[in-house]
Amino acid sequence: MSESFVSQHYTDPPYRTLSFNGMTVEGFSRAAMQTYWRIPQLKLGFDFGGQPWEFMNTPNWFVSHTHMDHLLALPAYVCRRRMMKMSPPTIFLPDQSVHLVEKLLEVYKHLDRGRLPCQLVGVRPGEEYELSRELVVTSVETFHSIRSVGYIVWERRKRLKAELQHLTQEQIRQLAMSGQEVSAEVRFPRVAYLGDSTIQGLDVNPAMFEADILIMEMSFVARRHRGDKLRRYGHVHLDDVIERRENFRNALVIASHFSTRCPDRAIKQIVAKRLPDMLGGKLVLWF
Repeated sequence: MSESFVSQHYTDPPYRTLSFNGMTVEGFSRAAMQTYWRIPQLKLGFDFGGQPWEFMNTPNWFVSHTHMDHLLALPAYVCRRRMMKMSPPTIFLPDQSVHLVEKLLEVYKHLDRGRLPCQLVGVRPGEEYELSRELVVTSVETFHSIRSVGYIVWERRKRLKAELQHLTQEQIRQLAMSGQEVSAEVRFPRVAYLGDSTIQGLDVNPAMFEADILIMEMSFVARRHRGDKLRRYGHVHLDDVIERRENFRNALVIASHFSTRCPDRAIKQIVAKRLPDMLGGKLVLWF
């Protein structure tokens, strides 16, 4: 695992980068400020709270919800791709938000006096989106103060059907030549993105606990931030993670979107005291 902190352009929002098992996670997330992530190997990103220049060449983006700290940079991203003569991007977002985002982009067209070409795809929990022969993204239900969704990126492969594995290669070839399907699709959850949600967003989507990489929010860590207010605003508390520590079968868990009410140093101290093994060493606090 290797990581660094990057800001190469004077006006760019900063982002942290971490390499893990052949995958790279890049981004930044702080509650009420900015949230933006991308996985360059998968050619996709999550949320638009900011848009570093280096992220512009990523063609597929998945928006969890439309709070400003997750959406504000969308017009700039679309405009930059048009200016650089790149193809229009595809942007997935909760279906109830599509018409409002269309209006937002229409206003910016008049303000900027330029086109903002993109494809907006409205999503609902349980739907599936094919990015390539190998990659499929599913949208899942999450629980925030406004309509929100999370996403799971699946790698899919073809494997010989279990009931045929005792056959010789020649027998399998003969079956295939006769028109019988000899392989079946197998899927592996590679990346899960919770967005903003209560812990219920993980509870009702167990595949998120199985993904190689889980990017989740953990907005609150202090004991004083528990209670009805936390549930009403739709966020995760450190207590929720501790209570489910045995559920996290991920290889890497990235906790982010920390409240600005709590400084970085205090967050680190609280988590170190209450979860000293950091989920067996796989929990990363993302500042």
